[in-house]
Amino acid sequence: MSEDRQFIPLNIAVLTVSDTRTAETDKSGLKLKTLLEEAGHRLADKVIVPDDIYHIREVVSKWIADADVQVVITTGGTGLTGRDGTPEAVSPLLDKVIDGFGEMFRVLSYDTIGTSTLQSRAVAGVANGTFIFCLPGSTGACMDGWSKLISSQLDYRTRPCNLVELMPRLHDK
Repeated sequence: MSEDRQFIPLNIAVLTVSDTRTAETDKSGLKLKTLLEEAGHRLADKVIVPDDIYHIREVVSKWIADADVQVVITTGGTGLTGRDGTPEAVSPLLDKVIDGFGEMFRVLSYDTIGTSTLQSRAVAGVANGTFIFCLPGSTGACMDGWSKLISSQLDYRTRPCNLVELMPRLHDK
């Protein structure tokens, strides 16, 4: 952390992808809300949608088009089953993929879940100046993704570089 920089709070939207979760049972989405608010960011919106690529894409597209939403974090739908479609829903929307996110997520998850991490299709990228992170649905995976990767990259004080300092240049041509 750089002491000569001030923290910049961001507006972050959280999307839970699940066929079974409700507002009361959405542990992962609620955990992400708590973590981002404890870090000093603002919850822009929180939605739960079924594991359907068109529902996912509809909500994420709305947030990408909203200038007040700077970051989207999804939880769920990143596995291998027939209903897991978050990467397929989000990837076509991305202007650029942040390949290192999925790679690092799986490396860090290996310490917790071993070779089961190869089943994770965590992905991240940027679309219309909005950063998007797609995490698995387990609360542990969300906590790891936030605390070990996302939180420091969404903190302007992180050196040598972070995603926040790139935001003013994301629309450069």
